[in-house]
Amino acid sequence: MGQVPTVTGMVDAEDLGTTLIHEHLRNSDEAVHSQWPQAGAAKEEPPHEVAPGEDFDIAIREAKAAVDLGIKTIGEPTAMFLGRDVNFMKRVSEETGLQVVPCTGIYTYDHLPQFFMNRDPDQIAEFFISDIEQGIQGTDIRAAFIKCAADEPGVNENIEKIHRAAARASVKTGAPIMAHSRPASNTGPRQVEIFEEEGVDLSKVQIAHCGDTDDLDYIEGLLEKGVWVGLDRYGLDLFLPYEKRQTTAKALLERGYADRIFLSADSVATTDWFPPNVIEQLIAAGAAHDWTIRIVPERVLPDLREAGMTEEQERTMMVDNAVRWLSG
Repeated sequence: MGQVPTVTGMVDAEDLGTTLIHEHLRNSDEAVHSQWPQAGAAKEEPPHEVAPGEDFDIAIREAKAAVDLGIKTIGEPTAMFLGRDVNFMKRVSEETGLQVVPCTGIYTYDHLPQFFMNRDPDQIAEFFISDIEQGIQGTDIRAAFIKCAADEPGVNENIEKIHRAAARASVKTGAPIMAHSRPASNTGPRQVEIFEEEGVDLSKVQIAHCGDTDDLDYIEGLLEKGVWVGLDRYGLDLFLPYEKRQTTAKALLERGYADRIFLSADSVATTDWFPPNVIEQLIAAGAAHDWTIRIVPERVLPDLREAGMTEEQERTMMVDNAVRWLSG
């Protein structure tokens, strides 16, 4: 069945166990923190020691909560521009026992630095391949999957370049791809089209955030191409309320798609994208409700069981699908 890289070493795919495929231990603006280190609560000290700080403590708390709820593994899609730090992830994993599967890739909706503006997809793919085959950020921690993204600006020239780079790295290494999408901008079909043009095995492709829509025709159109879909933003009601997300999940289960679906929350233990008072306002306004790593095991799965989800369907979505996607 093969092995899967985690931040603490390779594990047998069959030992992944119950998996949340899309959760973040921390998001931060890496450019800001490079130029103004005081902006971060936790700082990395040589040689690769993570100093205690509020964001580390919160990540530990959330990871322990997940483990206590029966979660054994998370897919951690924090890539470039999200503040990827595999040493931070490793410390959290070692402290809590949560298995953390890291990624390579670039998370952007439009912007690319001049470094990548002046390089073609093959040259960018080499960076992804290095993370997969050699290790990330000077460590021996290897990436298990490739992350890319398309959002409101659509699949423009820069985004297409990154998708083609991700595709070429996947073809060369066999690593699967997780593609952030925006159903409201109809990005999914074009993302899949690019992967198909590049010769990617579409059974390795996961289109994230399909749960942001209740348009079943849109989701089924992607599923018919042979990709996986992420119903992975539970708790982010500003994109789609909880009950509509559950209605979509139930309908897809009834139509026999358990073996192509991932359930997750896309939670972030901490993020510096907004000032704390803004985050509090979003929560107060109902834009985010129960948006934590705990929502799937605490709320989503019990509600789906009550609605008729079988034990086999649950095991397929929460255990078997991660094994198949990550190990091929």
